Amino acid sequence: MAQTQPKPAEPGWFTRIAHPGMFMGWTRHIVWPLATITAIAFVIGLYFSFFASPADYQMGDTVRMMYVHVPTAWLSQFCYAVMFCSAIGTLVWRHPMADVSQKAAAPLGAAFTALALFTGSMWGRPTWGTFWEWDGRMTSTLVLLFIYLGLIALWRAFDDQLKAARIVAVLTLVGAINIPIIKFSVDWWQTLHQPASVFRADGPTMDGSMLAPLLIMTVAFSLLFLTLHLVRMRTEVTKRRIRSLELAQARAAGGAA
Repeated sequence: MAQTQPKPAEPGWFTRIAHPGMFMGWTRHIVWPLATITAIAFVIGLYFSFFASPADYQMGDTVRMMYVHVPTAWLSQFCYAVMFCSAIGTLVWRHPMADVSQKAAAPLGAAFTALALFTGSMWGRPTWGTFWEWDGRMTSTLVLLFIYLGLIALWRAFDDQLKAARIVAVLTLVGAINIPIIKFSVDWWQTLHQPASVFRADGPTMDGSMLAPLLIMTVAFSLLFLTLHLVRMRTEVTKRRIRSLELAQARAAGGAA
């Protein structure tokens, strides 16, 4: 009596979405609309930041630096959170797109961190009288930049990207201890940096006329990160496909010789 072979189980929706081939398919249709929405968000945010919000009664127009500094500082930590989650995906599920995600996010995190440090220094000079102070917030953010640069260098040090992904993932998890240090440094130590004024248990302490453009700029920068992250992931997938084809051609040429 003939026995019918059971059908293989259908992959789950997450597997289908995260499959490299399907990822290239569905992201191809959203990159440009997402980039357009990002540009619109920046136009609105910059208008409110420079023309529809008041100057601070103490800092004057220098306060407008906040509309770039705060979103980039937030993204410097959010990028690392994305890498942290991707590192878990690499180590636990060995998912190839997790490797791609953490590699794509590292340069973006480094760029946002560098921009946060630069704008912070420019804001600090007229406000505190110095470009730099070795306090908890600024020092731990500088350490974060060095962590990003170290992870980027580590990616480039290995030809075998699968091996590099596992090593980078472990170090990413270790380096995550710096994120709560950055977050709570203004509460743990005496510092020139002001405490949190937006994300507080008792609500924002900032006036609505400044809070609105700050939130719009935060959304705009977050959309920028999402757009650039998708583009960099697509580029990395394409690079790996080309690399695989080159290796296959090299093996075929070696076998034919």
